Amino acid sequence: MNTKHTIPSDEDLTAFIDGELTAEEAARIEAVVNEDESTAERLEFLARASLPFKQAFAPLLAEAPRQKLETMLAAIPAEPSTKSNATAAFAGRRRFLGALAASLVAGIAIDRAVIGIGIGRSFSAKDENSEWRAVVADYISLYTPETLAGPVPERDVQAAQLAGLDEKLGLSLSPEAVSLPGIDFKRALMLQYDGKPLAQIAYLDPETGPMALCIVKSDAGSKAPDLESRKGLNVIYWSNETHAFMLIGRIPADRMKELGEVVRRRLSA
Repeated sequence: MNTKHTIPSDEDLTAFIDGELTAEEAARIEAVVNEDESTAERLEFLARASLPFKQAFAPLLAEAPRQKLETMLAAIPAEPSTKSNATAAFAGRRRFLGALAASLVAGIAIDRAVIGIGIGRSFSAKDENSEWRAVVADYISLYTPETLAGPVPERDVQAAQLAGLDEKLGLSLSPEAVSLPGIDFKRALMLQYDGKPLAQIAYLDPETGPMALCIVKSDAGSKAPDLESRKGLNVIYWSNETHAFMLIGRIPADRMKELGEVVRRRLSA
């Protein structure tokens, strides 16, 4: 196959967004993007789904072994290129990913960083029904059982963590409402998606590993539960008049539906 028309990988597209390709490589990808609609759509998605690296990276630097991080970052080659105004905002993605990898090796909980996705468009029904779930799936797919290691918090600790979510989301969550049968509650924390609060309640299933219940405010209207698969994870999602919900994990689809229905009924009561 002519290399001019070879479909670029996500790594190539990411490097293109970051302005880290040579002029010749960038020109090749531009040609493919102009000719192939699916590649153009993938490039747009990767550009819109970029993390605010400086803010997200700060908590990791505070806890990660600095020497190990610096060693890994130094090993990432810097390729000469001319950055355009359109791509300059995304520079440094590779450096962030290198540091993120070092943090995971060190066992640092990456969810302390904020998922602030600068999509640059309104929080529309399309975004709520698809893109926020894609972002969460990318994030949760990085979790391992070690990420959620430790004892199950006492009920009063769970209640205090959930109360912090209530303030931002206008909900009334209790440990009983969000409990999953046979699955350990691990922690509840507030993240951010597209400038809006995103609640994450993390669980650890002894058989399949990490799970999460995530909630965002939404005015897209009610939607009955539906199931999809993202990043090798099963997702059951639904919405009411004020919020959108998703339960995500590696539990088999049938069981995920059952758990999602349990939570949905409790939160609707």
